[in-house]
Amino acid sequence: MVQIGQKPLSGFGDPIGMLEDCHQRIHLFLRSLTTFAHMPAGTLLTENQREALGKTLRYFREAAPKHSADEEESLFPRLRAMDGLQAHALADTLCALEWDHASTNMEQTEIDIIGRRWLAQGKITETEGVRLTQLVEALSIHYTRHIAVEEREIFTAARELLSPSEKQHMGNEMARRRGLAKGAVT
Repeated sequence: MVQIGQKPLSGFGDPIGMLEDCHQRIHLFLRSLTTFAHMPAGTLLTENQREALGKTLRYFREAAPKHSADEEESLFPRLRAMDGLQAHALADTLCALEWDHASTNMEQTEIDIIGRRWLAQGKITETEGVRLTQLVEALSIHYTRHIAVEEREIFTAARELLSPSEKQHMGNEMARRRGLAKGAVT
């Protein structure tokens, strides 16, 4: 399983690559959530399962919001500031993606509540199990569509439109968001 905090495939010098790496991690952790969501209600987790569920919940609670911030605070504003037809054509898509972030955040929060209860109490009720399944399925649908749009449209445009200097500044912002030294990208 992917580890939170493990060295990314791309570095801060390739911020778009880092965003794509994060998408790979999102897919991996979604598969983990799906596995847990399809367990029968009342299932008592093994120690390994408890550890995996804890890491998965932590990823969506801590790392996913940083990824959204990377996009909303570092990437999207730069694309909005660009001149040209290609940049202007992205405006509605960027708004829709920001809306997706808010929606997935609500789903992730409710999943976290149910998951933490499962860890704390050892099991969840049938009602909680049904709700967890609904939430994870909705989250998977949101992320699958969302990631496809970002990688097909937004990241492609960013690679073409952003200058090396803008990408460097973006990488520095992403590094600072993670508490890494200022100027991590030179």
